[in-house]
Amino acid sequence: MAGPCSARLQADVAAFSAALRTLVNNPQFSDVMFVVGREQQKVFAHRCVLACRCQAFQGMLGSQDSSSSVPPQGPFILGNVQPEVFLAVIEFLYTNSVTLNSRIVLEVLTSSVEYGLQDLCKLCVKFIKDTLSVEQVCEALQAAVTYGQADLQQHCLAFIEGCTAAVVRTQGFCELSDVVLARVLRSDRLAVDELDLVQAVREWAHVSSAVLERPVPEVAALPVRELRLPLLAPSELVTLESHNQQDLLIPVENIAAAWRAHALRKGSGVPSRLCRPRRGTRPRDHHRHLEPHTK
Repeated sequence: MAGPCSARLQADVAAFSAALRTLVNNPQFSDVMFVVGREQQKVFAHRCVLACRCQAFQGMLGSQDSSSSVPPQGPFILGNVQPEVFLAVIEFLYTNSVTLNSRIVLEVLTSSVEYGLQDLCKLCVKFIKDTLSVEQVCEALQAAVTYGQADLQQHCLAFIEGCTAAVVRTQGFCELSDVVLARVLRSDRLAVDELDLVQAVREWAHVSSAVLERPVPEVAALPVRELRLPLLAPSELVTLESHNQQDLLIPVENIAAAWRAHALRKGSGVPSRLCRPRRGTRPRDHHRHLEPHTK
């Protein structure tokens, strides 16, 4: 006699998700409460859902015992996250889907990393890539580097390479870390002239100096190494030296090396990458002398 047959069948997933969505921030039957953000907004949840979906919440909600002065239902104070961001995380935990917009997506990405939610992280990265803009790309690149999202890093860098002149004028550019800015400046495909890049780095350095309360030469040490000064014409180097006397942005030896490249009519003593024109570099007469050193 044949044994009994078995199968796992699945009904309408959308209906199931919609039903669970009604529990998001619903005080009915909730057994845990969070107080979120500066607004101190109350967010209601269900311990079993959070614990089974997220190890971070499992640890948070399971760490209390009867001797704790905090009631089992909370409230748990989360002052450093926006309510809208936290609710997006809660929505994902209940429904395996999330409602995103450009205003909160980077913070949701941050929360997804903090809570160890890889699937939510992937959804955030996809949304960022699909909606990337000139105004947001630098912030997205910074987040991609911070959280080790290599694919998003490459996507952001390619976007920056395509519209560099516009990107360097954004607030996000001035808020890049020195490490990330240096990474951008290593690209041969930036669509901007070197003289404009020097000015953009100068403006970035002054903002960073004010924010970090450190001298301009100190905050700019890493990115300045990537400026391709030998590409500038002699008249441009003269102006650069004049500006440099005011803030000492560029080490004197870097400018001297650029002058030496002009005097010797070759890039002798200068790393070859610093003699290589970028995609947006305006041609100058002396560039033909640097060509043998750019191969």
